[in-house]
Amino acid sequence: MIRVLLVDDHAVMRAGFRMILESAGDITVVGEASTGVEAVAAASDLRPDVICMDVQMPDMDGLEATRRIVGDSSPEAAVVVVTTFDRDDYLFDALAAGASGFLLKNAGPEELISAVRVAAAGDALLAPEVTRRVIARFTQRAGAGAEPFALRQAYEGAAAQEPVVRRAPGRALAEPVEAPAVELTDREAEVLQLVAQALSNAEIAQRLYIGEATVKTHVSNVLQKLGARDRVAAVVYAHRHGLA
Repeated sequence: MIRVLLVDDHAVMRAGFRMILESAGDITVVGEASTGVEAVAAASDLRPDVICMDVQMPDMDGLEATRRIVGDSSPEAAVVVVTTFDRDDYLFDALAAGASGFLLKNAGPEELISAVRVAAAGDALLAPEVTRRVIARFTQRAGAGAEPFALRQAYEGAAAQEPVVRRAPGRALAEPVEAPAVELTDREAEVLQLVAQALSNAEIAQRLYIGEATVKTHVSNVLQKLGARDRVAAVVYAHRHGLA
């Protein structure tokens, strides 16, 4: 069972989410919180697999709560920010805070269930249109010489000593020569390119005629070699370095 913590200041919204998620059969709601402060405490006490986190709440907003949960109280939990507001600042700040994904409250029941399952599996969560917004903002600002503050924070760990990516063996890609090299196999480089196109594991498996479990292994290897926290970081890296 996937253990979920619901965080929203509206009891009716929490009740609706609970009904939808528990109808799936493989998801159980282990707790609820109505403020960011309650969310941090509940995450520490309950150790959920996934936290569905609202943004605008009293006492502490969902972005600060996410930062504290991911950074300290329950770092193993995947946080899915679920909000009414389709705002870029919320999106980028949520990713910078350590959220595993971003979902709007007007999403259908199946989308919410799928988001929880995907987050629990450590897989891709951002919808293609959201991923494209991340890339568009990053490349636009990076091209002007200034990365967005939220993205810079989100990927500062990898930025300190960003690796060169080369196919192994074979063609070296155009990367800074002073950075240490990381070797990707041809298949891993191919998978990274498809991840950068916002394809899901299932779609990549279909495109490459391989099993979905194999794709997941390749994605995990790529993230480990790049030192990327998640697929969004890998996507940004791929676009930044001409791999997509």
